[in-house]
Amino acid sequence: MLKGKTALVTGSTSGIGLGIAQRLAAQGADVILNGFGDAEAPKASVVEAGRAHGVRVGFHGADMSQPSAIEDLFAYAQQAFGGVDILVNNAGIQFVAPVEEFPVEKWDAVLAINLSSAFHTTRLALPGMRARNWGRIINLASAHGLVASAGKSAYVAAKHGLVGLTKAVALETATTGVTVNAICPGWVLTPLVQKQIEARADKEGITVDDAQKGLLGEKQPSLQFVTPEQLGDLAVFMCSPAADNVRGVAWNVDGGWLAQ
Repeated sequence: MLKGKTALVTGSTSGIGLGIAQRLAAQGADVILNGFGDAEAPKASVVEAGRAHGVRVGFHGADMSQPSAIEDLFAYAQQAFGGVDILVNNAGIQFVAPVEEFPVEKWDAVLAINLSSAFHTTRLALPGMRARNWGRIINLASAHGLVASAGKSAYVAAKHGLVGLTKAVALETATTGVTVNAICPGWVLTPLVQKQIEARADKEGITVDDAQKGLLGEKQPSLQFVTPEQLGDLAVFMCSPAADNVRGVAWNVDGGWLAQ
């Protein structure tokens, strides 16, 4: 379905981003990965996912908190792949503290990576998408883009902002072949969430298994983690002709979190 398209997925060397990249590759899209750490294993897994289509997979280690690095990423995408047709803004970090104790530098970092990076990637991707009259921008927000939790002021502010950015750009592109939507997952067992579970176990003096059950029980009625594969399949749907008129949506995949 996506043969001939190029997808850029930020923060995609593990977790949600990698799961989405694999699903897009399985539909024939060439993929540009981005993130920190070892890139070879993630690249190999995406190549394998798209083997039937002979997809090309690239990597750029841009620091998504730096506008100049994001510009370098797009220069690479243009030179090596001819541009970006599908943009998945997934890069994100977390920090938890009461607002009066929140380190200023942590606030700035969370906002830069979780929100401002999506502004920069969007402004750079849109001209090419408009010229081709086809594009998909998918912003990975969160259930915390729609509701709040204590101690997560920067993350909640950034994700609410990302949902707002999604709606504004969806209106700006409403008469074009470019769609802009957000996916709002509940708890996904990513390395980021695993760290939160381990910190909770440490703090409360309980097992990691009990901490995991407690985490899910507080918010997610299904008592099941959302999987990167499920989110990847939703991203594929958003890239399909069936989603041509899905615009400005914040689509929660949260095991019933927001139904409460």
